[in-house]
Amino acid sequence: MRIVFAGTPGFSVPCLQALLQHPDMDVVGVVSQPDRKSGRGMKLTPSPVKQAALDAGVDVLTPESLRNNDEAMAWLLEKKADFLVVVAFGMILPKSWLDGVAIAPINVHASLLPRWRGAAPIERALLAGDEETGVCIMHMEAGLDTGGIYARQTLPIRSTTTGSDLWFKLAPLGADLLLETLPRIAAGLPCVAQDEQGMTYAKKLSNAERDVDWCMPAASLHRVVRCFSPKPGARTLLKGKMLKVLEGEVLTIATGKAAGEILATTGGLDVACGDGTVYRITRLQAEGKKAMQAKDFLRGAAIDTGVKLGE
Repeated sequence: MRIVFAGTPGFSVPCLQALLQHPDMDVVGVVSQPDRKSGRGMKLTPSPVKQAALDAGVDVLTPESLRNNDEAMAWLLEKKADFLVVVAFGMILPKSWLDGVAIAPINVHASLLPRWRGAAPIERALLAGDEETGVCIMHMEAGLDTGGIYARQTLPIRSTTTGSDLWFKLAPLGADLLLETLPRIAAGLPCVAQDEQGMTYAKKLSNAERDVDWCMPAASLHRVVRCFSPKPGARTLLKGKMLKVLEGEVLTIATGKAAGEILATTGGLDVACGDGTVYRITRLQAEGKKAMQAKDFLRGAAIDTGVKLGE
């Protein structure tokens, strides 16, 4: 099977590598987003997918856009691909590209569609308190993640699961499901239309969503912490300086104190939250410091009860 692969971030790389290593798959081209400036020196850096393709000696295309791009369209048609496989590409694919392969355009999407169509399905599932997520192999069409489903695989979300955990588990899960499903699609496997009744939209995360709102109930706050752990980290203010909240737990005790007030500093930083609930910060990163256990931080910092976080 001749395959053109489209993807950009590290999440896409396991799928690309799985296709490259499979004896019955021939990756004839890779499309990724253009190099971006990154790092302290702000040097132009290829995307993880582009770098993986270059390392494998595969032809790479990095257009600024695919719309009205005759050169890119000609590149695709020259590949005479059976499949276009898209994994977190991050760019709109015009209908001409979806129609430009012999068998089907396929997307590996990190949610249980139709729940969480869109840009941030992993994070939205965590923030919403979903008990499970997964990956879907879907047929691409003009709508945003609206195509029929060929296969899906579920993954439980536990009370300690972080955004990083889901990324590292769903990426290989998607790769395995992709390898299993492509031959079946080539043999005539039909896709099943999505049920629009269960549709939710996973809008792109904003940087402001990292800010801890201590008026939230502790259970909701815990989901925010897990979503952004370990990087870039949920954040609050302690005595006017930035404090990243990397890990924590919901306590069973209740309080009548004001939201954000530090209640105790023995087992960690116990903080009053909305609805009288309490959250214990167990791992953190103070401004200008390395990440550490809250207990270690408290041994070297003069933090009294009654101090309010977020001010």
